[in-house]
Amino acid sequence: MGQQETPATSLAGAVSEGISASLARVDAELARRYPGDPGTRQPVHTVYVPGDAYRAGTVRSWGDQALAALDEHAPDAAALAGALDLPGDLAEAVYPRVRAKLEREPVEDLRIDFEDGYHGHDEDADAARAARLVSEAHRGGSTSPGHGGEGTTAPYTGIRMKCMEAAVRGRGIRTTDVFLTGLVEGGGLPDGLVLTLPKVTYPEQVTAFARLLGAFEEAHGLTAGRIGFEIQIETSQAILAADGTATVARMIDAAGGRATGLHYGTFDYSACLGVSAAYQASDHPAADHAKAVMQVAAAGTGVRVSDGSTNVLPVGTTEQVHRAWKLHYGLTRRALARAYYQGWDMHPGHLPTRYAAVFAFYREGFEAAAARLAAYVARREGDVMDEPATAKALSGYLLRGLECGALDDDEVARHTGLTRAQLDAFARPRRGDLTATAAHERPGA
Repeated sequence: MGQQETPATSLAGAVSEGISASLARVDAELARRYPGDPGTRQPVHTVYVPGDAYRAGTVRSWGDQALAALDEHAPDAAALAGALDLPGDLAEAVYPRVRAKLEREPVEDLRIDFEDGYHGHDEDADAARAARLVSEAHRGGSTSPGHGGEGTTAPYTGIRMKCMEAAVRGRGIRTTDVFLTGLVEGGGLPDGLVLTLPKVTYPEQVTAFARLLGAFEEAHGLTAGRIGFEIQIETSQAILAADGTATVARMIDAAGGRATGLHYGTFDYSACLGVSAAYQASDHPAADHAKAVMQVAAAGTGVRVSDGSTNVLPVGTTEQVHRAWKLHYGLTRRALARAYYQGWDMHPGHLPTRYAAVFAFYREGFEAAAARLAAYVARREGDVMDEPATAKALSGYLLRGLECGALDDDEVARHTGLTRAQLDAFARPRRGDLTATAAHERPGA
């Protein structure tokens, strides 16, 4: 076989070098602003518990109440299928997983609330008690996100403090300090620590909170940037500023790398826009617009978007519970289809339908996603020609299913031929991997 000739070119090397030099600042900016997915588990929900009501047994209590609701209102797969209009075979696969989840890890992310839901009389004492209980829970069980200590603690736990508006700013700062100080004195900050800053209106409020956390880290000799936080979007100004810019995008930058999530506040945001109480819901057009802006602003930054909650509680007669369950199930499935993989739950009775919806979402699409990914890896031809970006999405879908318990490692490996580490490499590539290897990865190339 003869030596391959080098193809002719017309441009001197200096042209390419000059172009690269001119884009060096842009390259650095892309790497800084859009680092990609953080590669950590995202909880499927956040459970909201008032700070004065939080106790050591809260997580287990929520799981037990959810199991009791299943026992009373859907004691088997057929009953759940009837309540939610699920196909029988899907309900048979989902139901035992829901029960197992409620026994093992009923709450994935717990937020102890010192804002709207707090009605205590001694916030210092309640914040200190919350820190002590969180420290004890994480010392007593696994502190690794993904293991809930046999249903007694949540992999992710933290507080929602009062906002940075003038009227309550001092109280919010003090509660944050009391809680974090209690954690440090109780053995250190847990790996699954999460803070939520509510009612953010201006990026400067985000900067101020980041400054507060930086001062705390310095006071305790912690690594700079150790403490991150979520930004709760509850005001119209957080979406659209007075100058017409998307405030939420500027808020992510204002956090200085500390922002971990954007959480939609269904009722405060709706009320801010004048939506009547009867129509305040996560599927209202105003909610869809806000979350779409949040989603685009967060894309590629490593900041994740969470949907809000429903205030329709599954209580009362079986007919009433089924009606509320069906609503919650439908809203959760709708959010998942729109790539909002997390939401807020306000009542133990929401847990059965949260997990039923999440598990059904991943189990319904599992075999098709696994087959497409296996074909992509094997370069087999089919009726869909997938790109590297689609392989990333398919792998991410399977990983999220594994992380929440909808799917098992063995069945995913059997259908894809891939280990979890290989799935992770597809789902969370380094910046530039998708475009740099696209020509080589494309089936048939």
